[in-house]
Amino acid sequence: MKNLEILFEAFLWRSRLVVLFAVVASLLTGFGIFFVTTVDVWYMLMHVGEYASPALDAAQRAHLRSEFLTHVVESVDGYLLATVMLIFSLGLYELFISKIDAAEGAETSSKVMVIHSLDDLKARLVKVIFMILVVKFFEHAVRMDYTDTLQLLALAGAIALIGLALFLSHAGEGHGKARVPNPGEGH
Repeated sequence: MKNLEILFEAFLWRSRLVVLFAVVASLLTGFGIFFVTTVDVWYMLMHVGEYASPALDAAQRAHLRSEFLTHVVESVDGYLLATVMLIFSLGLYELFISKIDAAEGAETSSKVMVIHSLDDLKARLVKVIFMILVVKFFEHAVRMDYTDTLQLLALAGAIALIGLALFLSHAGEGHGKARVPNPGEGH
């Protein structure tokens, strides 16, 4: 009976390797998004010279400028989404397969890539997804035509709410961490 238990537990432990499919798929998806976004940026930059054309009138130039800014924001959005997929794949690997030795010991590596728990992974993903939402909001705000002061007031209110959300998301980072007292403080 003990041998059966040992075999079953070994099978259970090795079953975590199925996560490798998600790691590889997420990594490839991230690479794909990086590639597509980079190609979009390349073509956008190929057409940036059209802005200086003397044949454009003010309305056409304003439209071209708006389109260019929209493409820039979409590019930021694409790179952020690719980053989400990269963080997700590295996090899954570290949580279920093995620690990434190169990330732990490297002085040049970012601590955002070191995942110690499911909560770490979730927190990092939430931050990047929140930034994607902010970029999407900016993208829509750039495209809107503001015809009255009420619309501008709504935009200002939305920006204030985003600022508050950013503040609260950063303020929440301090919870759960032990506070180190100053040497002069009493215990």
